[in-house]
Amino acid sequence: MAMYLLFESSSGYALFLAHGIDEIGQNTDAVRNSVADLNRFGKVVKLTAFHPFESALDALNQCNAVSEGIMTDELRNVLELNLPKAKVKDGQPTYVLGVADPKIGAHISENTRIPCRSNEFVLELLRGVRFHFDRFIKDLKTGDLEKAQLGLGHSYSRAKVKFNVNRVDNMIIQAIFLLDTLDKDINSFSMRVREWYGWHFPELVKIVNDNFLYAKLAKFIENKSNLSEDKLPHLTEILGDEDKAKEVLEAAKASMGQDISPVDLINVQQFAQRVMDLSEYRKKLYDYLVTKMNDIAPNLTSLIGEIVGARLISHAGSLTNLAKCPSSTLQILGAEKALFRALKTRGNTPKYGLIFHSSFIGRASAKNKGRMARYLANKCSIASRIDCFSERSTTTFGVMLNQQVEDRLKFYDDGVAPRKNIDVMKEAIEKSQNEEDEMDLDEPIKDASSVKKSKKKAKVEALEDSTPTVKAEPITSTNVDASENVKSGKKKKKDEIIKVKEELEQQQDEEGDGKSEEEKKKKKKKKKEKRKLEEEDEQHQNGSNGVDAEPEGGTIKKKKKKKIKEEDSEDVQAAVSGGKKKKKSEN
Repeated sequence: MAMYLLFESSSGYALFLAHGIDEIGQNTDAVRNSVADLNRFGKVVKLTAFHPFESALDALNQCNAVSEGIMTDELRNVLELNLPKAKVKDGQPTYVLGVADPKIGAHISENTRIPCRSNEFVLELLRGVRFHFDRFIKDLKTGDLEKAQLGLGHSYSRAKVKFNVNRVDNMIIQAIFLLDTLDKDINSFSMRVREWYGWHFPELVKIVNDNFLYAKLAKFIENKSNLSEDKLPHLTEILGDEDKAKEVLEAAKASMGQDISPVDLINVQQFAQRVMDLSEYRKKLYDYLVTKMNDIAPNLTSLIGEIVGARLISHAGSLTNLAKCPSSTLQILGAEKALFRALKTRGNTPKYGLIFHSSFIGRASAKNKGRMARYLANKCSIASRIDCFSERSTTTFGVMLNQQVEDRLKFYDDGVAPRKNIDVMKEAIEKSQNEEDEMDLDEPIKDASSVKKSKKKAKVEALEDSTPTVKAEPITSTNVDASENVKSGKKKKKDEIIKVKEELEQQQDEEGDGKSEEEKKKKKKKKKEKRKLEEEDEQHQNGSNGVDAEPEGGTIKKKKKKKIKEEDSEDVQAAVSGGKKKKKSEN
């Protein structure tokens, strides 16, 4: 039985024939020893076909397909053209195709009926092919294969790393880790401020419990002996309570604390300022985490909250890993130590992990906490899968799942039967589809009037462009008839243009309601005179072509044009003078 080898190189697909191999005595150690020697290996394995890739992009696509165990059309064509038809003799195939990956071997055998094999013996043969590949292909120059491997490796790894920038769950993992460390640091630093400033003003610790406010007051008060009633408004502004501010003043007057040097006070103030800066940065980081969670996992956020959802994602490693987890794993995520201790000692396994911090578990009664944790983990698993694999981000499913958990709490407490999951999911799907339709319909729509205007203007331009021009030719009887026909066609088109222009002017007059009636009348007179001049121009042109020539018409037209120009200039001067008068009256 013959054996063919499929080798996927960075420059193309190659098929090798391994002949003279005894099927019974296939020893991997013997092949491993003979791989290093090209003379021995070249007698056993020979190149039968090589199909180079067309471009670097084609090589990347083929590499991605092979890594996912998919046979492309190009690979199928190579196999069908260069391999003989698969036949069976004595219950065994005539040849076998050796492949490195069993996934792609299964895909090839399913689609092409070519028997494939992938074992240690085949892998050793392919290792020898890879080792001596540049010797088998004569046209390859030294260094070409290394360059192709390097370029394909870079492009393949770059394509694998590429992802949607707006849905990077790694930023959530880093933010929640930083938030936890900031909480610890702020607590320890604020305790240090309390102890440090407490030597000078010990009574302030009992009055002000908040760490941020204590650091703010320590910076503001400085030396307690300088604290007077003049600073009461500032104290009330910091504390937000006048009674507390008065209490601080009274405590400062009768304080039992020791005096402190100015240098020590400066150091306390600087440290208090650092604590304040850290707490302000913590607030900004929390806002950032909220926005990122709403972008990446909106349904999980609306179901369980930003902090608990971010903790689940960070503990699982990514949103995809969390989506792959079953609800039973998600339920005890974060309680691994307790779980393995219970398994080791054969005790009771934990009922919840990180989801214990959710408000739903706290609101449930003691006997229903485990049931509530199991139900909440189920809903969190659904929400994480929707967030991970849905194309459009929406909070519809998260809101509906949250409502289901609320109904389940009522059912445990009051016995009110909740709705079925199928009905709730159908309603959520309908709502999300309606939201998508609304998003599609929210595109800018033009006004009907503007559309009509644009259509009419386009019509006028088309009519003006389609008017035929008449060239000057010697006057004959046929030319006169033709000119008459042209005149009749011109008049029709001219009438259409005039009608459309009149409609446009009417619309403009209706829109310009702020103008006075006298200005409108003047405009109408000018338009009429312009139309008459245009008609006379046409008649004059026709006369020059040999039809009804009138020599006196030219002088009349010139006079009328001069009159119109003079009237236009008078109107402009009147408008300018009117504007000047208005400005003077305003002044």
